[in-house]
Amino acid sequence: MMRIGSDASPMIAVALLSLLALTSCARQSRDEPTVSARAADCMTRAMYFESIRSSRDGMIAVGSVVMNRVRSAAFPDTVCGVVSQSGQFAPGVMTRQMGGPSLPHVQRAAVAVLAGERHPLIGDAHFFHAASYRAGYDNMHYVLVAGGNAFYEKRAPERVTRPTPPPPTEGLTP
Repeated sequence: MMRIGSDASPMIAVALLSLLALTSCARQSRDEPTVSARAADCMTRAMYFESIRSSRDGMIAVGSVVMNRVRSAAFPDTVCGVVSQSGQFAPGVMTRQMGGPSLPHVQRAAVAVLAGERHPLIGDAHFFHAASYRAGYDNMHYVLVAGGNAFYEKRAPERVTRPTPPPPTEGLTP
């Protein structure tokens, strides 16, 4: 069995993306998002710029939030639509250059999320911010801190049972 190492990763990632694109439909549905090279690029960009110095758990959690948004009627119904939505992700997420030795790792995580992997604790979270940030809102129900980000659901204040971020959790994704 061939391991995906840093030398072969870009070629293997492209091959995986091509295979996934060939087995998918042209348009994503809310129930079963398809995997295309464009969706993989957009997902990689979200993970890269929001969690590049992060753990795999942090990257998978960011990708899980993107997919939760794709399935929600409140957000665009494509990965690229969600990631490119103004003011939602890192500035320049769709235009800045990606590179470096960690890029293949991020690409593999993006393909995994597009193929169905989700962070087991993300639930219905549609939002996240830097774990060090403290917001003063009373509608933020925190579900996870991973990879330097705090992930949360917006709820009616009376339904918030975890108003502060939990301790960081790592090592839950393979």
